[in-house]
Amino acid sequence: MRQRNRNSNIVAALDIGTTKICAIVGEVHEDGINVLSVSSYPSHGIRKGIVVDIEAAVNSIKKAVASAGEQTGIPISKAYIGIAGNHIKGFDSYGAIGINGREVSHEDVERAINSASAVNMPLDREILHVFPTDFILDGQEGIKDPVGMAGVKLEVNVYIVTGAVASVQNLLKCCELSGLEVVDLILQPLASAEITLTNDEREIGVALVDIGGGTSDIVIYKNGWMRHTAVVGIGGNHFTNDISIGLKIPFDEAERVKKKYGTMLSETDDMTEIEIVSIDGQVKHIPARYISEIIQPRGEELLELVREEINMSNNNGVEISRIVFTGGSSLLLGIDRMAEAILSMPVRIGYPQLNCHDSLQNKIADISVRDYNRNYDIQGLKTEFNSPMYSTGIGLLLYGADTIMHPDKAASSSGMFNRIVNNVIDWFKRIKGK
Repeated sequence: MRQRNRNSNIVAALDIGTTKICAIVGEVHEDGINVLSVSSYPSHGIRKGIVVDIEAAVNSIKKAVASAGEQTGIPISKAYIGIAGNHIKGFDSYGAIGINGREVSHEDVERAINSASAVNMPLDREILHVFPTDFILDGQEGIKDPVGMAGVKLEVNVYIVTGAVASVQNLLKCCELSGLEVVDLILQPLASAEITLTNDEREIGVALVDIGGGTSDIVIYKNGWMRHTAVVGIGGNHFTNDISIGLKIPFDEAERVKKKYGTMLSETDDMTEIEIVSIDGQVKHIPARYISEIIQPRGEELLELVREEINMSNNNGVEISRIVFTGGSSLLLGIDRMAEAILSMPVRIGYPQLNCHDSLQNKIADISVRDYNRNYDIQGLKTEFNSPMYSTGIGLLLYGADTIMHPDKAASSSGMFNRIVNNVIDWFKRIKGK
């Protein structure tokens, strides 16, 4: 990597969630990323991944970014932003082009994917990502990279992820009003998957369930490709709300109780008592088992919804062999054991893996499937932040670092996904010009 001034090697990532806004700043060097600061601020104005109050959201973003900048002494003016929410939808598509007996080039691959992406979209939706899932050359299926192979007809199956234009515009507007330039938008569960899943898991078939505050995002991989994505309307706040209502305590107190005593394990003979503070300020003592009795039904509901998505994927011929949970509420004691019992497959909790990652941009592969295999070490991350709570933010940081390390690749992979960013930026300019 050629020498640059220090600021040109600084990358910032912003995970905008329902419960918290996490800003992470890192410095990129030849061997990896040195994390300079991590800032987390309570999120306001965001509900289930969608902006519901622009002023409140802008205020929260400003405070998270300002805190991260103060820790580093470097003003944060641009960032890689995560996007999620109930408005995210996905579907399969197909495209084909003629090769005329010559060798397949990168440009041919791009044309084939563009052919598969040429679908009629409602006016209120826009393509965010296009993932190739299988290349077929002259009837031969299962080809991962056809470049250099000779043939007559190149076909491709793709999985297209779309988002609601209004939801994306509102998110970008909040960043704009916060003084942030949006370098790129990344699907949040995709970023989480990149930092938590292994290459072997993506090959044999795995579902990642990222339990956020308002929703849980699901992505399914098979044969190394992302094959399915979904959002279910249950997140960590639902567990907290159940505790708040069940014990008649304030929401903040319920959140504290959930984090300290929350468990999915059925310990009916456990007579240990815990201390809670009721709405009127009185201190009470209750059996610890009450907490598990309250949150278990919600946990079962979440897992049943996850099973429905996995069954839907299985029905489409995408079978998986294990599940990885990440996100803050994946830290609830016993959620892995309950999931194994309900979903009948191995389960683990996904912590950020800080030294073994392929290029996230290669996974996005909007118009390119060039094989950039890069391994980065992520250094300087304090132990308290090496947690499933920060999987998305660290994954976004990895994406930004990869862009800095390989600007030639960034220039060649700016297809479908960046198009909506540019459209919205133009929209801002037109509004300002009036």
